[in-house]
Amino acid sequence: MHSRPRLTTWLYMSPLHLLLLAILTIPSLYVLWLSLNESSYGTGLTWVGLDNYRAVFEDGYFWRAAVNTFFVVNGVVYVELLLGLALATLFVSGVPLRGLMFACVLMPYAISEVVAVLVWKMMMDPSVGAIARSLEGMGFGMLNWSASPVIGLTLVGVINIWTHLPFTFLMIYAGLLAIDSSLYEAAQIDGATRWQRFMRITLPLLVPTLLITLIFRLIFAFRMFSEVWLLTKGGPARMSEVLAVYLYQHGFRYGDFGIASATGWMMVLGSLLLASVFLLAMQRSMKGA
Repeated sequence: MHSRPRLTTWLYMSPLHLLLLAILTIPSLYVLWLSLNESSYGTGLTWVGLDNYRAVFEDGYFWRAAVNTFFVVNGVVYVELLLGLALATLFVSGVPLRGLMFACVLMPYAISEVVAVLVWKMMMDPSVGAIARSLEGMGFGMLNWSASPVIGLTLVGVINIWTHLPFTFLMIYAGLLAIDSSLYEAAQIDGATRWQRFMRITLPLLVPTLLITLIFRLIFAFRMFSEVWLLTKGGPARMSEVLAVYLYQHGFRYGDFGIASATGWMMVLGSLLLASVFLLAMQRSMKGA
């Protein structure tokens, strides 16, 4: 009796499963196979086992890229989360010209990432850029991000926050709208201040939304590429490389597909590890609720 509906469900879901198999599972397994072989342009595969992973771990440039990725990703995600929470709270409480302000906040998401990076690059040009010259006029000195890895990666973080803040804002805004307004009314009648209502009602109920947003943004930021490549190409002297640029360099500049594939799988495992930590935290928070 129950087997027929279950079989029907699987038949309905089979096109999706086949699509996922074709565009995710098979390519991922092929990249895993590549990571266990030595190969380049115009050459066959030579089995080397875990040598590619060993070579990556012994490469100082990999660890520099990993450290850069760690600091940039954490800085971007948590600053963006705070900004998104502040904006969403402001919009829920009410802002003038709501439609116009909403469009302004969402505008960066409608712009191509490459175009956004190039526009920022022009505005931050030390010679003619409007923002760079304004900061220099205010006494901050010349921000030569092409020669300073720290300034370059900071600019990368600013651009990434500006580009993806609309996503974080929308996620948190939707979470705030889902909170029952009667809870705030009851707390206000009991004499709770606005800060107490935020800390004891809004924040606890918003934890699952915040954790989901964190998971998505950590995964997206972890594979950051366009901003770094278009701004610095990992320079000077590969000091501003992140993991995605490191992978690109080995795969397409040096033609070492084995090293690139091993790096890609290590990035996948790193993303899964980060996601699992926050998924576990979300599961615990929901059980506690």
